Amino acid sequence: MTSLNRLAGVVGSVIVWLGYSAGPGRADPLPNTQPLRAEGDLAAQMVAGMHQYLDRALADSPRRRAAQWKPDYRSLEHYRQSVAAHRERLRTLLGVVDARLPARMEYVGGPDEPALVAETPRYKVFAVRWDVLPGVTGEGLLLEPQEPALANVIALPEADWTPEMAVGLAPGVPSEAQFPRYLAENRCRVLVPVLMDRSDEFSANAQLKRATNQPHREFIHRMAYQMGRTLLGYEVQKVLAAVDGFHRQQEKGEKRPTAVFGYGEGGLIALYAVACDERIATALISAAFGPREKIADEPIYHNVWGLLTEFGDGDLLRLLVPRSAVFVASPWAVDAGPPSRAGRSGAAPGRSVAASFEAMQAEMKPVLAEIRPVPWLKGTRFPLVRSSAPGEPPGTFSGPASPEAYAAFFDILGLPMTITAPHQPPTDLRKNFQPRHRQKRQFQELVEYTQKLWRHSEAVRQQFWQKADASSPHAWDQSTEAYRDYFHTEVIGKLPEPTRPPNPRTRRVYHEKTWTGYEVMLDVYEDVPAYGILLLPQGLQPGEKRPVVVCQHGLEGTPRSTIDDEGKRVVYNQFSRRLVELGYIVYAPQNPYYGRNEFRQLQRKANPLKLSLFSFIIRQHQRTLDWLETLPYVDKDRIAFYGLSYGGKTAMRVPAVEKRYCLSICSGDFNEWIGKNVSVDLDRSYMWTGEYEMYEFNLGHTFNYAEMAALIAPRPFMVERGHDDGVGTDEMVAYEYAKVRYLYANRLKLPQRTEIEFFVGGHQIHAQGTFAFLKKHLQFPR
Repeated sequence: MTSLNRLAGVVGSVIVWLGYSAGPGRADPLPNTQPLRAEGDLAAQMVAGMHQYLDRALADSPRRRAAQWKPDYRSLEHYRQSVAAHRERLRTLLGVVDARLPARMEYVGGPDEPALVAETPRYKVFAVRWDVLPGVTGEGLLLEPQEPALANVIALPEADWTPEMAVGLAPGVPSEAQFPRYLAENRCRVLVPVLMDRSDEFSANAQLKRATNQPHREFIHRMAYQMGRTLLGYEVQKVLAAVDGFHRQQEKGEKRPTAVFGYGEGGLIALYAVACDERIATALISAAFGPREKIADEPIYHNVWGLLTEFGDGDLLRLLVPRSAVFVASPWAVDAGPPSRAGRSGAAPGRSVAASFEAMQAEMKPVLAEIRPVPWLKGTRFPLVRSSAPGEPPGTFSGPASPEAYAAFFDILGLPMTITAPHQPPTDLRKNFQPRHRQKRQFQELVEYTQKLWRHSEAVRQQFWQKADASSPHAWDQSTEAYRDYFHTEVIGKLPEPTRPPNPRTRRVYHEKTWTGYEVMLDVYEDVPAYGILLLPQGLQPGEKRPVVVCQHGLEGTPRSTIDDEGKRVVYNQFSRRLVELGYIVYAPQNPYYGRNEFRQLQRKANPLKLSLFSFIIRQHQRTLDWLETLPYVDKDRIAFYGLSYGGKTAMRVPAVEKRYCLSICSGDFNEWIGKNVSVDLDRSYMWTGEYEMYEFNLGHTFNYAEMAALIAPRPFMVERGHDDGVGTDEMVAYEYAKVRYLYANRLKLPQRTEIEFFVGGHQIHAQGTFAFLKKHLQFPR
């Protein structure tokens, strides 16, 4: 090539390169991209697309679940072995993991409240309490037949029915629905536990002047979920503790089968209990069985991490085999809890609605077809009946069970049904008994138990992290790979690799004196794009590669929030604009925490699929990094992350998984994160807010923010903290950060790679120490 040709080639390269900088005469799009045509609220469209993705995944979950089950029907022993791991996983997902106390039941009474609550010619009623977990008891009523009992039945009423209402000692439940005394009159020993109700009376802290309309069920479930427990699991534990007691009596020679009988919320607890424990001979499940693919519409205290990857209600039948059980289609619909009102708000939306007879039938059908040909299961049956009596229109509420249902239940137990209709209800012998005091005791016990789990969780996390090797930065990086995968798979939830090519589309939306901005959209999955704004400084030279700072907005924000003038109330401090004006390439992504309950319900749909909001965010960031690395002016080894608020949450989670981020800065979010979510003694805890999507299953026993930072190490990590930032306190932040400093400085011998800046101010980007941190570790501007 002649010198002239070479010169022409260089000039041509310069002309093409200047095209990337989008000079005054150039419009969109960027080279090697298609024009971006999308209009409207792109953030809202992103959230809507994720809903569509999850709706498809939920609808497809029965097919995917079927592949998880490999039952071996050669014999009963082979079968039990083939489903044992499923039963153990169900216990884990429900949080039925704590060792119960030795079985012990006692009568409860006092001067005006005798333990003998009532007596009829056929049975006596006692107030009882039994041990469950350290500091946790079950309470309720025990109906003891006057003649020797033929069976033990744990009767689980609807959550808002007190045991007294269910037995007929107090008004509120129709006579035909008072199933515990019907069972007692047929010579069953009947235990009626107290369930957490849907009142919000005790969901408060008077000293903090904090209160919420979260029903007791949600209030306990929130904190429990973070610690790897659920309210449903706690109530299953109370049932199984009672089974422990009945089983001990069997070991002493009593030959009585133990069964569960539940309606509504009690029916769901009964279903999970009988699936978890083979000692329960049979069950009657009323108004609680059916398809779960719409679980996000149910109360949040039905949310079980990963449930629908393995357990639809139909799949639970496999855990009942070879036992039989009765299922009742009964009308039932109830809101999750009280409405918002002055001084009390924050509860998650939801409503329980019983499935129709036809929906229940369809849910059972695949498993029934599977077991029907098995010779040794000829005696196993799952009768499905309506609660309405003969001659009544379907849907008529005649109680949790019809005569046909009772007959099937007693037949499975092998007992005669001598009483076909209950006699007169008993009369309470106690004076001025107040069930709310008992409800308060049961509520406080579960709150205190869960608070103790949080207080002891640091030691559990230390044990969990024992295999991390800090002998050198390299050893640390290698030995934490298993923790990184666990974090992504088991805590965040791992989506499959993107299913679509990126197909980048761009258009110019800013043209400033020293920089130009482009909207960018990349495909990830069907209906799910990654979207953001790329800011390019003017004056990029051919062959020059510069560092990129990914600047992440917070709750309800957009990429423009980090770029545009905010007026008097400064939060983002235009940090994307300021960084590009310093010569950095800047990318401001759109994250999907946008649209209030619209995005929060994404979490509700995702969790049962073992996914979360951050499952999407991680894949969007990975797709964005893939594209950024193709740009000729990007130094792929110097791509940093800097996020505020919810963007700070992103700064803790995405770089912990995605190692292509060479450093991470968490602003306005770093915290003793488990306490921030769980504590009822912290005025700024999420226990008092409407941000119900914050809770991540069992995070408390695996990854606090120090452990997330440990996944970022040995890469540089910084915290930016305003003294008056209400997301936490200086003491909480400093305590948690001290563990990060200890790792970097003392164990890895890299003190220069981590910093914290406290500044006078609030929930905002300070842009002082952090900018110096970027300059130091990105070595730019030179």
